[in-house]
Amino acid sequence: GDDAVDATLVVLSLHHWTDWRAGLAELRRVSRRQVLVTFDGSFHERFWLIRDYLPEIAELPACHPPAPEVLADALGGATVNPLLVPHDTVDGTLWSAWRRPERYLRPEVQAAASGTAALPPAVLARGIERLGADLASGEWHRRNADLLDQTEIDAGFRLIVSASRAGPSAKLRP
Repeated sequence: GDDAVDATLVVLSLHHWTDWRAGLAELRRVSRRQVLVTFDGSFHERFWLIRDYLPEIAELPACHPPAPEVLADALGGATVNPLLVPHDTVDGTLWSAWRRPERYLRPEVQAAASGTAALPPAVLARGIERLGADLASGEWHRRNADLLDQTEIDAGFRLIVSASRAGPSAKLRP
């Protein structure tokens, strides 16, 4: 029903929706506050994994979600805050091993992120083979030495929180 819940939460899935506008409209209908974790696709060109090894990821339709500011407007106004990725994060997002490149050689890590999982196997294998060669030769470390001292990075992940609307239950609160 309308205003049935206090809040709805969407975490890194909106870029897979076929009609994100209709989805957000439904969230606004059923909840008084909406919280989204999404990403700004323009950050992909900065990521060494995409830039140097798997540029095909940036061509995937799901890698082009609406800009966070567009989503905030679609929610009727919302705050947009960066979510920095720590160097030792254990989640399975594409950027999770940004400072630990050897992890991307592991099939289970490749399968965990939609960007790598969506690539044709031959394309993924070629990129991962180049990464493995660059790790073995030390080229990756020379090219990305600036990353090794960073403890967190802005990978374009954004937390979007809408302003809370007073719903029917608000009348019951003192």
